[in-house]
Amino acid sequence: MRLFDTARQAVVPFEPGPQVLMYTCGITPYDATHLGHAATFVTYDILQRRLIDLGHEVKCVRNVTDVDDPLFAKARQLGVHYLDLAAGEEARFERDMTALNMLPMYSTPRASSAISDIRGFIGIVLDRGFAYQAGGSVYFDVSKFPSFGSVSHYSTEQMIAFAAERGGNVEDPNKRNPLDFVLWHPSAADEPSWDTMWGPGRPGWHIECSALALRELGETIDLHGGGSDLIFPHHECERAQSEAATGKQFVKHWMHGPMVHMHGQKMSKSLGNLVFIDKLRETWDPRAIRLSIIEHHYRHDWSWDDELMPRAAARLVAWQATVGGTPTSVIEQVRAALDNDLDSATAVLAIDTAAADGCDVSDAAALLGVIL
Repeated sequence: MRLFDTARQAVVPFEPGPQVLMYTCGITPYDATHLGHAATFVTYDILQRRLIDLGHEVKCVRNVTDVDDPLFAKARQLGVHYLDLAAGEEARFERDMTALNMLPMYSTPRASSAISDIRGFIGIVLDRGFAYQAGGSVYFDVSKFPSFGSVSHYSTEQMIAFAAERGGNVEDPNKRNPLDFVLWHPSAADEPSWDTMWGPGRPGWHIECSALALRELGETIDLHGGGSDLIFPHHECERAQSEAATGKQFVKHWMHGPMVHMHGQKMSKSLGNLVFIDKLRETWDPRAIRLSIIEHHYRHDWSWDDELMPRAAARLVAWQATVGGTPTSVIEQVRAALDNDLDSATAVLAIDTAAADGCDVSDAAALLGVIL
C-alpha cells in the first residue's frame, strides 16, 4: 500500500506491522455531523477496511473534544450545561456513523477524561524546557523546537495567518512568539476549571489529542489522520509537544482528508453552508450517502451539488441489481486502487463497469463499506 504522507509531501509506502495504530481527530460535539465530517471519517474507515482485508489488526482511536471554546460558546448561547450539549451531539454523531456503516472504533475517549494525563504531560514539557509560564497560562515555546513546521511545510507568515484564523490568538501579549501555543490557560467564569501547580484553568486544544493518543496508543503511532484544515495549527502543534515530551517520533505517517465545498466556500459551521448527515438520511439511503463521498478521491477537495445524491442513489440501485449475477474478480481491481493512495474513485468506476456487465459486485462493494 502507498499513501500520501503530508510531512514527506509524497506518496510513499505505508508498511506497518501486524498491528496498526491509528489516531483520527474526532468531533467537537456542539452541532450535527455535516458532509465534511463524514468525508473525513469515511476515508479512514475505508483505509481500516483495506488494512483488515490485508490481514492487519487495526486499533483506531477517534477522540471527542468535549473541552473546547466552540462547545462552551454554543452551550452558553443555548443556556445549557456544556456536557449535556456534548452528550446529545455525540449521540447524534454516533447514530450517523452507524448509519454510514462505519467500523467500530477501538476507543473514543473524551478530552475531559484526560485531565490528569494532561497535567502530567505539561509538567514533563515544562521540566524539559520546551514551555514557559506567563499571565496564568502555560505556553509551548516553538523556538525550542527547531523542526516546528515540518508537518505543514508552511512559511512563518502562512502559519501565523492560519493560527489567527483557527483560534491561535496570535495577538496574546503573554506570548514570546505569535506561534507559541497554549498548553494550559485560565477558564472563564462559566467554564470548567481544574487545579494545577501553575494555576486553575483548563487545557488548550492541541494538548488534548496528544495526551489521549499517548494514553490510548503509546508514544509512536503508525498513522495520524484528520481533515486538511487540521494540518496547522493542530497537528503541527500536536507533533511538537508530543515529541518534546517523549523524545521519540510521534507519528510515522500523516494523512489528511479533503475539504468539501458549497457555493465555492469550504463547508463549515462558522459559515453555515452545511449539509447535515441526519437531514440527508431523512431522504436518502445511507449507503447512497456513503457512495456520494467515495466517488471522490480522498486527497482532492470537492463540491456539493444537487446532482450528487440522485447519481449516488442510481449507482446503488445498479450495484444492487447485480447480486446473484455472474461471479467477478473486480474486487482485485478495487484492492489495487485502494493500495494506490486509497483511490476510491477509481475503485467505484471499476465496480460500475463490472455491474454494467451483469457481474455480482457485492464483495467489492463491501470492501468499500457498502453492503448490497
